[in-house]
Amino acid sequence: MVQAVKSKSTARGKIAPSRSEEQLSAVRSLFEKRRAGYSLDAPFYTDPELFKADMQGIFGQHWLFAASLAEIPEPGDYVTIDYGPYSLIILRTDDGVNALHNVCRHRGARVLTEPAGTTGNLVCGYHSWTYDTEGSLIHASSPGETTFDKACFALKRAHSRIVAGLVFVCLAPEPPEDFDEVAKIFEPYVAPHEIANAKVAFQQELIEEGNWKLVMENNRECYHCDGHPELACSLFPTWGLTEELVPPHLEDAWQRNVTAETALQERCTRYGLPYEVVEELDTRIAGIRISREPLDGAGESFSATGRRLSKKLLGDLRDFRLGRCSMHLQPNCWFHLLSDHVITFAAFPINEHQTLVRTTWLVADDAVEGVDYDLETLTYTWKQTNVQDKNFVEMCQQGAASPAYEPGPYMKSEYQVEAFINWYVQRMQEHLG
Repeated sequence: MVQAVKSKSTARGKIAPSRSEEQLSAVRSLFEKRRAGYSLDAPFYTDPELFKADMQGIFGQHWLFAASLAEIPEPGDYVTIDYGPYSLIILRTDDGVNALHNVCRHRGARVLTEPAGTTGNLVCGYHSWTYDTEGSLIHASSPGETTFDKACFALKRAHSRIVAGLVFVCLAPEPPEDFDEVAKIFEPYVAPHEIANAKVAFQQELIEEGNWKLVMENNRECYHCDGHPELACSLFPTWGLTEELVPPHLEDAWQRNVTAETALQERCTRYGLPYEVVEELDTRIAGIRISREPLDGAGESFSATGRRLSKKLLGDLRDFRLGRCSMHLQPNCWFHLLSDHVITFAAFPINEHQTLVRTTWLVADDAVEGVDYDLETLTYTWKQTNVQDKNFVEMCQQGAASPAYEPGPYMKSEYQVEAFINWYVQRMQEHLG
């Protein structure tokens, strides 16, 4: 744990650094001594003070994925989400989405306590303070109150954006400016899938006993993908490798990948779909990686044969053989967009050693369960993969808590992990000053 002491007078009458000053100095020192190309020191994964710093410097400052419009399809629909100590209401309105802090302006009670639902006005269950969908306080009656000005006690708001059916929020007073540029990058890739017109087939929530950064690190490499036998049926095992890094036993898979990539690019060109890799993971504030990549087998979906898992195409797509559009956005989300379904993944930090990972499967609005898709088959590959990843993350969290732990080197195929950590260190150093 980052150690600090309270302020006290010294023998010479000087004031020693305060607890907060010493904590800040200790945190800055950890960032300054971070060794490039190596995993982080143990406190980054285990220390409550560093977790608080992450919540302020990352989740309190940057654009975060919250939900998709498919989760809140009608006005009045809402979800509640938590990023560490922050709780938000994501509420669908006639005009879009409002992001409201889920903290009653009376005495701080949670206004909405269910994870999802439909509401008209927002009524706090404690003393019935009532807010409209814009967060304005419209009812707070109490005997004897004559000078109470309800206009001064609206719910606090967060910034919100909808891009191609995905909802993002920012808790900072002034959001980072480059998100508009990043939205222009990924919207042409995502928009053809028409997420706003899709529906939720299934949602899985796993609480992983691991720091949020370990969750994101694990997602950024396939060095461990031998541990994902179900995913390996459709995801090329050479993902993340370049030709010079391909080992002899994967040469056949590499050649299949090259052939499939050429065919996919021809189809994307025919249909006017972007496929190029855009990779700016640590070279801008709103870090991104997006591309459209081939799948193994039939090249249609995440199944044992690579064939489609739903009979209905999404949006205005005209071909099932479009591989997967894969997108990663710093700091808390990743996506797989296929012709027949979309999977969104989001990491919601709970504390320094726990993270909620929410996975949502979306299908075409007119797809009928049991007719157009089998739910168990649709979700099987990533249900299994998520549980396997949960185990990997928890193994790393346990190791980071050991006195014997010390940072180890990233391999060349783990360059995206290094990019994520580099992004994180840059943003935190900017925040800490």
